[in-house]
Amino acid sequence: MTAMPTTLRTNLLGLPRPALEAFVEGIGSKPFRGRQLMNWMYKRGESDIASMTDLAKDFRTSLATCADIRVPEIVTEQRSTDGTRKWLLRADASQAFEMVYIPEPDRGTLCISSQVGCALDCSFCSTAQQGFNRNLSTAEIVGQVWLANHELMKDAAETGVPTRPGGSPRPVTNVVLMGMGEPLANYRNVVPAMQILLDDLGYDISRRRVTLSTSGLVPQIYRLAEECSVALAVSLHAPNDALRDQLVPINRKHPIADLLEACWVYLEKQNGRCITFEYVMLDGVNDSEAHALELVHLLRERPVKLNLIPFNTFPGTRYHCSPPQVIRRFRDVLNEWGVIATIRRTRGDDIDAACGQLVGRVQDRTTSRLGEKLFSVVVQA
Repeated sequence: MTAMPTTLRTNLLGLPRPALEAFVEGIGSKPFRGRQLMNWMYKRGESDIASMTDLAKDFRTSLATCADIRVPEIVTEQRSTDGTRKWLLRADASQAFEMVYIPEPDRGTLCISSQVGCALDCSFCSTAQQGFNRNLSTAEIVGQVWLANHELMKDAAETGVPTRPGGSPRPVTNVVLMGMGEPLANYRNVVPAMQILLDDLGYDISRRRVTLSTSGLVPQIYRLAEECSVALAVSLHAPNDALRDQLVPINRKHPIADLLEACWVYLEKQNGRCITFEYVMLDGVNDSEAHALELVHLLRERPVKLNLIPFNTFPGTRYHCSPPQVIRRFRDVLNEWGVIATIRRTRGDDIDAACGQLVGRVQDRTTSRLGEKLFSVVVQA
């Protein structure tokens, strides 16, 4: 397994099928070699080109001079008492980001990052308080999935304890882009990564098992509806613009009405079953029955599910989690009015791996937080 890049070789993990086929054609081989490479990289989890024995030897030699397969380097690993695992991964000499694996009996969910830090400055999110440095490349995004499968299968081989839920050939059955960063602000790298996850020659994951979480970049939601079919989760967190402006500053540019219209178009274009709306429960801030009824007004009779997230505290935050009985009552009000709502079970909070707690290591912050300079964020289209 190759870690940090030391050459100018092309990282094959960053190339979706058409680009990979074009690449091998460019070095004088046939497109089917690209499909063979995908089988080795994703189905077999191989990172050593020399070991890909059904490829012609001269092709392997030629390929190794201009390409390799590099994954992020593990800096640290933590394991929760509930089985959740968190890795801190090196992006470069001074930057690091995190990914989290959450095992269940019938699935294994990997929460991956799309950026080093985040510029959107949601006030209740620990990641947002770290500032922002750069976008992750397609190879760095796909590399997280490759690396997690490799580490989990290696552990299973060493311990004899199976890590393949539900009979899956690999431990990672579900991928959620809910780690560090706003995925749609890194559109040009995130969409090719998702295409590799969905490709039947790649990870061959169902579109319902790949979830992109966004704070609400409306133009990119419309574009995604035309270009890539995955499950969509939207960080709502407030039922009105005045409150959401405070909690999720991007709302000042894309208010709730515009965001919801984009969501309904996304469902129509993708023939999707529902949109998941994420709603963090903040004591005395957004958790009253009146807030629940406002949500009913917005979402009733729409194909949606509301995921109520108990707030996970972090150093320096001014927020507190709503009491359990308040969260249950909030859920019950929504359900009584026909809006499906569930309470997310917190996982990995003893290793700061729960929702909103990922912080990585962000230095040399080249872009300020969105709340300080709302429209300065660079969205890579």
